[in-house]
Amino acid sequence: MTMVLEPVERLTKDLRRAAGTLTLDEARYLVDAYYAMQRQRVRAGNQIRALSSADEPHETIRWFEANADMLELQVKSALQAYARAQPVGLWSMAQIGIGPVIAAGLLAHIDITKAPTVGHIWRFAGLDPTVVWDRGQKRPWNAGLKTLCWKMGESFKKTSNHPASVYGALYRQRKAREVERNEAGEFADQAAATLARVPRHAQRAIYAQGKLPDGRLDMRAMRYAVKLFLAHWHHVAYEVRYGTPPPKPYVVEHLGHAHYLAPPNWPTG
Repeated sequence: MTMVLEPVERLTKDLRRAAGTLTLDEARYLVDAYYAMQRQRVRAGNQIRALSSADEPHETIRWFEANADMLELQVKSALQAYARAQPVGLWSMAQIGIGPVIAAGLLAHIDITKAPTVGHIWRFAGLDPTVVWDRGQKRPWNAGLKTLCWKMGESFKKTSNHPASVYGALYRQRKAREVERNEAGEFADQAAATLARVPRHAQRAIYAQGKLPDGRLDMRAMRYAVKLFLAHWHHVAYEVRYGTPPPKPYVVEHLGHAHYLAPPNWPTG
């Protein structure tokens, strides 16, 4: 007897449209659920490949794999509707490297009324190097937002060869600058501090030369691109919320710095 397995039901147009009215808590839940499904899909895929190394997978296994993919896509579709329902979400998704899940996650995690400057967002996302989390203290940043920012940096890196990738290009430029500074010995103090903290570090030979390994240079460059994107996100969100651009950054307003990069493709349309 052949087993009949019903597929996962797709979101109807009405449900997809209704996703634009999700609450912040509901949107955060779906973002977390999406990444949990993604992790599970990868694990399951590896297991299925191991099970079927010699034979074709059982139809029940194939059904599970196909429907896991389908459910993940449906959640992504709902988050896309949520992001599209808001001007900041539309602007975010217009940037190469920002998809609907990250766009929705930023909207769900950041309250612009509590962020008069982008510095508040950087701290909330764990991107302020002056903020230290000591043992026994409450975490001073939002773990979900910090994870989103890490994924964003990886995405900018992966799309950095796209000719229209603003933040990918910024990542590449910054990486080249970080490599130059590293070769010039500008990070010697950081290298020494790392060796003092972890004397038997796996990359101690590089640190002993007064340099940082390439992975850390990569992280610095990605963090730079992410922080600039968040500065632009803050500009757009502030203008949408209050009808006026945010105050100019301190370095532009008070210190005479002229190199202020406005949000690309804003206003939209």
